[in-house]
Amino acid sequence: MGKNILKAVIILVIMILSYEFTYAKKLELAPDFQLRDLNNDTVILSHYKYKCPVLLFFWATWCPYCRKELKVLNDKYMGLVKEGLEVLPINVGEPAYKVGNFLQRYHLDLGVLLDKDNSVAEAYRLLGLPTYYLIDKEGYICFQSYSFPEKYKDLISEDKSY
Repeated sequence: MGKNILKAVIILVIMILSYEFTYAKKLELAPDFQLRDLNNDTVILSHYKYKCPVLLFFWATWCPYCRKELKVLNDKYMGLVKEGLEVLPINVGEPAYKVGNFLQRYHLDLGVLLDKDNSVAEAYRLLGLPTYYLIDKEGYICFQSYSFPEKYKDLISEDKSY
């Protein structure tokens, strides 16, 4: 009987540890960056620290999935800003004229940052496009996905125990 209890306790401990490793979120500071937008204005990520959460959206004009997500983001943009979320679409590796023409052709009103040399994409270890990163007020990455995070409010909770 004692051996069975010991086995049960060991199995329970293993299950708890595997749950913790599988579902616990390890917070990572978002790499800071400085990029120019289509108006040649400079945007620095760390300027938003302690002010508001930030949604980064990495994309390219040649990516059909990016086009779909850009339309979603464009439709939600004003509502997100009103809720206090800063939205920073980042084009990866393309010249300003191409991005500007694309935005006009698709009637998108989003401001876009240009990562011409892919340095920011590399800092975020991008594996593909499109990719979203949600960064909380303290500058920690709390979500990464290839589609819009519909429950983003739940992801930027003030509780850092996750």
